[in-house]
Amino acid sequence: MPLGDEAIADEATPEINAWVVIRPNETVVIRIARSEMGQGTLTGLAQLVAEELDCDWSKVTYEFPTPGQNLARKRVWGDFLTAGSQGIRTSHEFVRKGGAAARMMLVQAAADAWKVPASECVAADGVITHKASNRRTTYGKLALAAGKLEAPKDIKLKDPKDWKIAGKGLKRLDTPDKTQGKTVYGIDIKLPSMLYAAIKACPVVGGKVKSFDAAKITSRAGVKKVVQVEGYAVAVVADSWWRARTALDALPIVWDEGDNAKVSSASIAAWLKEGLDVDEALVGNKSGDVKAALASAAKKVEAVYSYPYQNHATMEPMNATARYTADKCEVWCSTQNGEAALATTSEASGLPLPKCEVYKTFLGGGFGRRSTSHDYVRQAVLIAKEVPGTPVKLLWSREEDMTQGWYHPVTQCKIVAGFDADNNLTAIHYRISGQSILATVAPARMQEGRDPATFSGFYPGGAEAAFGYSIPNILVDHSMRNPHIRPAFWRGVNINHNAIYIECFMDELAKVVGMDALEFRRKLMGKHPKHLAVLNAVAEKAGWGTPAPAGIHRGLAQAMVFGSYVAGCAEVSVDGNKVRVHRIVAATDPGYAVNPAQIERQVAGSFVYGLTGLFFGGCTVKDGRIEQENFDTYDMMRIKEMPKVETIIMPSGGFWGGVGEPTICVAAPAVLNAIAAATGKRYRTFPLRDHGLVLV
Repeated sequence: MPLGDEAIADEATPEINAWVVIRPNETVVIRIARSEMGQGTLTGLAQLVAEELDCDWSKVTYEFPTPGQNLARKRVWGDFLTAGSQGIRTSHEFVRKGGAAARMMLVQAAADAWKVPASECVAADGVITHKASNRRTTYGKLALAAGKLEAPKDIKLKDPKDWKIAGKGLKRLDTPDKTQGKTVYGIDIKLPSMLYAAIKACPVVGGKVKSFDAAKITSRAGVKKVVQVEGYAVAVVADSWWRARTALDALPIVWDEGDNAKVSSASIAAWLKEGLDVDEALVGNKSGDVKAALASAAKKVEAVYSYPYQNHATMEPMNATARYTADKCEVWCSTQNGEAALATTSEASGLPLPKCEVYKTFLGGGFGRRSTSHDYVRQAVLIAKEVPGTPVKLLWSREEDMTQGWYHPVTQCKIVAGFDADNNLTAIHYRISGQSILATVAPARMQEGRDPATFSGFYPGGAEAAFGYSIPNILVDHSMRNPHIRPAFWRGVNINHNAIYIECFMDELAKVVGMDALEFRRKLMGKHPKHLAVLNAVAEKAGWGTPAPAGIHRGLAQAMVFGSYVAGCAEVSVDGNKVRVHRIVAATDPGYAVNPAQIERQVAGSFVYGLTGLFFGGCTVKDGRIEQENFDTYDMMRIKEMPKVETIIMPSGGFWGGVGEPTICVAAPAVLNAIAAATGKRYRTFPLRDHGLVLV
């Protein structure tokens, strides 16, 4: 659970600095600002701090500071955002410095007590030794004195080659409590005198409440209040959630659905299709003269792909518990961004930030949903304001969670490529038509009307999401078309469809000129050694170029995204309409590997998400609303359908890339390329269930 103000101030557990608390019994408490949702960031960050602290890892535990405390201490813990694979890659330096500074202060405290130079003292495994006299003492005995010293200004970090705790596949700190059912998620919060709320928003986004008849349900057992939430939703507050939910189901509500009720998947698709051929578009990558090169090409190849809406479908539905008074508003919730949740709390309550607080819990799934929007926090606070002083837990039903989400954006992509007479690829044009995430969720991050996230994997260079092929003439542009269905960051985000557009079409081009898919790529990747290194690694381990077992076919894909280089080679068999993915060999170069064991789990877990989207996912729109209301119509991959995953971790150093999101993007195109190799048929629209294909 989050730490309280009293824990920070308690001298029985002295704070060395914002990151490190050491108890008299030698327990080392490392504070983690980022959110933990199963991805392992908590343990990875703790390893980095512990490495520089030189403590005994067996004595390490953790706690979460609150965003209110961060604000009060001038954001000493930095950014709380846990999304975009940023948990470690954007905070590794300052958390390591936090650990190193604490070690230096402990050493100085020992030196002061012994009246010797600090340079004569060494720290290791939570013990400080004076080399000349062999005197020894422990961190727990020095913590109180160390915490009173001035923090060092000149902090030198260890060379990663000398790591003893970081870089190792250590067991996760949060696993024991999870296996014993002790871990507290937002949905688990219980407070004295707590009430419960269920909510129902207009099923068409943008619609409004026209009327409702509260008198029909106010006499039901346990019902305390019926609340209209702004203009678009109605909530029922009761003494149990089930009573709130069943009363809400019985409440007559009339909606004004507005013009968005006329929208369907077909109308969205038609609109996006128009965008494939319009003259004006926003440019994300341009080199050479694509128009002229295509006009003079000896051979042209064209294809159109599309990718659907996808739901985050977290196991823990959206929920938040709020307690409001005229002087304080507190929220307990699962969030990927505690600071954003705090800002939402302040805005909804009408109270200034110092009078608000958010207590982060563990997350039962995030995948971007709990960073894109804190609509559930806002709703909880607005409902709690109707019953001041009483905590209210708002829990969305599964149906509300599935139909009121923020979805992976819908896009189409028209690709035209040209070859010269010698079968050299001379030009390629990717025209993306579809939604912009940033235009909806973060318009301030738009760049001259352009959404940089749209071009993930297509960047002409840089350290984030660079295109991995050299083509003399290239144009990547975007016809922005934003339907009313709200787009969101969805694990991996735009690279999930962009990698399909890039890597599947690369296979199509290789086939047109009669080249091996790997050799065709290699010909274009001479100036992209890190992209090529991961691709070569999976090809070698999978046995590319050697005969596969009978009935097995292989497919490749590679990308660079979230600062990491990734590749995959899938082995697939197809029997009629039944597809079995036997094995995926994956490679990742994240620069540095803080916990290799956790990276392996992240890679495998990302493939679950990626293959679920490919085979089972896809949200459709009818009468302006999302049709898939529960898992009976939005299915998930099962354990029996999971392929064997072999992960190659090949950190090359010199940069810090992400882990949780990058590899998801190579699963789908690698499998699609293998299916094409097996059947000779190229699938360009998804999910594959719409083509009658079944994952077995």
